[in-house]
Parts: sequence; structure tokens; C-alpha cells
Amino acid sequence: MRANSLALRLFLSATAWIVIILAGMGLVLSSLYQETVERSFDRRLDVYLRTLVSDLASPEEPADRFPQSLGEPMFELPLSGWYWQVARTDKTPPEVRTSRSLWDAKLPPLDDTNSTQNLLGSRQGYVQGPEEQKLRLLERPIDLGDDGRYTVAVAGDALEIDDEVRSFDGALFLTFAILSLGLLLTTMFQVRFGLAPLARISQSLKAIRAGTAERLEGEFPVEIAPLARETNALLESNREIVDRARTHVGNLAHALKTPLSVIVNEASARGDDPLAVKVREQVGVMRDQITRHLERARVAARATVIGTATEVPPVVTALARTMEKIHRDKAVAIDISAPPQARFRGERQDLEEMVGNLVDNACKWALSRVAIEVVPEPGTFQAGAPKLRIIVDDDGRGLSPSEREQVAQRGERLDESKPGSGLGLSIVVELAQLYGGGLTLGTAPIGGLRAELVLPAA
Repeated sequence: MRANSLALRLFLSATAWIVIILAGMGLVLSSLYQETVERSFDRRLDVYLRTLVSDLASPEEPADRFPQSLGEPMFELPLSGWYWQVARTDKTPPEVRTSRSLWDAKLPPLDDTNSTQNLLGSRQGYVQGPEEQKLRLLERPIDLGDDGRYTVAVAGDALEIDDEVRSFDGALFLTFAILSLGLLLTTMFQVRFGLAPLARISQSLKAIRAGTAERLEGEFPVEIAPLARETNALLESNREIVDRARTHVGNLAHALKTPLSVIVNEASARGDDPLAVKVREQVGVMRDQITRHLERARVAARATVIGTATEVPPVVTALARTMEKIHRDKAVAIDISAPPQARFRGERQDLEEMVGNLVDNACKWALSRVAIEVVPEPGTFQAGAPKLRIIVDDDGRGLSPSEREQVAQRGERLDESKPGSGLGLSIVVELAQLYGGGLTLGTAPIGGLRAELVLPAA
């Protein structure tokens, strides 16, 4: 899951909701369990309180009604955390009897802010006991009529409640942690499974750009099926536009060829007449310009075709063999270094024209050696797209910086003794620019000129 991806957004949003829901459920369950433990603890205290109340309501003399003991050892142990207290409130000062565990201390009364009351009139809550113990206290007022009014209180160590709740919270946390992990894994699987058709579209588009496919194939979910249909329609429309452009270019070339031929023939019939010479000269310029712009239109149309790819090693190898035969009188050796996976995102004839011009120029000026190196560089061309560097070196005299600028211009030649029209390098520059690449000239390590052609890779 990459940053700013749809999969990451879905995963993070689902994770946030899982955490919020489980955290809320955990708090609710912990609170409910604590209330359950407190009720159970209160029922236990209520048993002891009823025992004390039954002693008070016995038919003994009033002076003998104060309980002596509940028969529980924990009420006998000093500061055990379990205490009872009976106070007669209709006398001044009140008469108070406590369990031995309290020694000479007294249980603090409950107030309205830290206690609750049940239907029987008993109040329960937490108080601070001896030695700063946290106690759960249950107290109830008893009215025996003429025999007096009493307040009976029983307190137990609240540490038992805290231990129970803490143990439950630990088990709850572990359970929810395992559940969260399972839900996160399930969410990750759902995101990957749900977005798989989009990944398939992405792979299909890469295949189309690489030239191994022409359209999006297969069945897609109803949510993205319109996207696939519109993409295929766009590809078809692009091909139709390119075909029409090629047809118009060919028609224009044929339409201009005949009038120009007529003009040349008429001018040639006038011999060396100055006007005829001028007409023939300008017709040559017109033909050159028409050829140039028609070629630019043709290449621009081809460069927009999606999915055109050419394997580079066969093209370079074939050109090297051809150039060795053409320049056999110079015995020029051409070294080739081209990895088999190198592919040019464009048409073969354009690659042949660009590389052929560079190799032909290198062979013309080389003394004995020409080197061709193809270097694919993934992910660096035009905002992350892969690029292809084709380097042609020769061991000739090379060019100065000013000469390099001059030869890149259309029709410029440095040595009239060499065959050619001076259009080779300018054609390479124009073709490379139409594909979004470029040509740079420098000094070769073997002593002559280095021509480095940068093109998009497939």
C-alpha cells in the first residue's frame, strides 16, 4: 500500500473505525462487568448485614441486642479489610458497637455524592477505611420503634473488586487485540480483493503501452466496467485518428508531387535561363520543406499511437552490418553493446532512421572504429517513465563546441568533400524531439565525436 493510494485510504479508514468501535465496546463491557462484580459483592455484604439486623431484632433486652460476632474469622482479624458497625442513633451520644477488626476506629458514613440507594433503603458506595484502605460499604437504617433506631453498616475490602475488574480487563484487552488483528487482516484482504480489478486494469494499460496488448480484455465489475469500455473506445478512436492522419499525409504528398514535377519540367526545358534556374532552385527548396513537414506530421501521428514498441538490438545489429558493407573501403570496425531487453517506445522505421544517421555519420568520420552502446534506464524519463540512451562513438577528429552547434542545424555541413546533404543530424534531432527525447553531442572516450540519443523506453 503506497502513500496516497486508494488501498491505503480504505485500510486506514477501516482501521480507524475498528479501533473506535472496539475501544467503545471495551469500555462498555468493562463498565458492565464492574457493575456486575459490585452487585455480587453487595449481595455478599447484604448477607452479613441481614445477620446483624436479625440480632438487633431478637427478643432480648435492649442492652443485649448489640451483636457480638458474625462467626467469620475475617471480622476478627485486625485491619483485615472486613468490618461491621452498629450505631444506636436515638441516643446522645450514639451507642456504637464494632467488629474486632476495626479496633478503636470507626467506619465513615456514606454521603449522597459517593453512594447509591436501593429499593430496600440500603445505601452502598466506596469509603476510605483504616490505614487508607478502599472499602465497599453497605449501610441500612433500622427503626425498632420503642426499642430504638439503629444504623447498621458492613464494609468489605474493595481490592477484591479491583482485582476482579483488572483481571477481566486484561482478558478483554487480549481478546480484543486478537480480534483487532484478525479484523485488520480481513480488512487488508478485502481491500486487496476489492481493488484487484483496478490493479488488473493498470497491468493491462502497461501491456498496451508496452505493445503486447491492444485493448483491455476480460470481465470487470459493474462499477468499473464503464471505465474499461470508455478506455477501449478511446484507444479505438486514437487509432482511427492516426489512420486518418496518415491517409491525409499521403494524399497531400501525392497532390503536391505532380504540380512540382510539372514546374521542374517546364523550367528544365528553358535550359540555363536565369529564371528557370531560380525556379528549379526554389522548387528544390519547396520539395525539401514539404518532405520535412510531411515527415514531421507522419512521425507525430505515429508517436501518439499507444502500444507501439520496437526491440532495439536487432535494429542496431542490422544497421551495423549494413554500414560495414557501405564503408567497407575504410575497414571500419563497429562494436555493439545492447542488452536483449532494450525496447524503444515507437516505430521501427523511426528508430532505424535516427540510429542509421548517427552510425552513418560516425563511419564517415571514423578512422577505424565505431562503438554503439545501448543503455536502458528504468524510471527516469519524463516524470518517472523509463528511458533509453543510445550512444554512438567514433575515433575520428571530433568536433569543437561551435562545430557541434553548427552541424545540428538543418543543411549545415563542415566538409563538402564528404557525401551527404547535411540533413542527417537535424532529422535525428527533430525525430527525437517528436518522441519527447533529444540528441547531445560530446567527446568520445576513444577520441572522436560522441552522439548520445535519448528516447522513451518500452
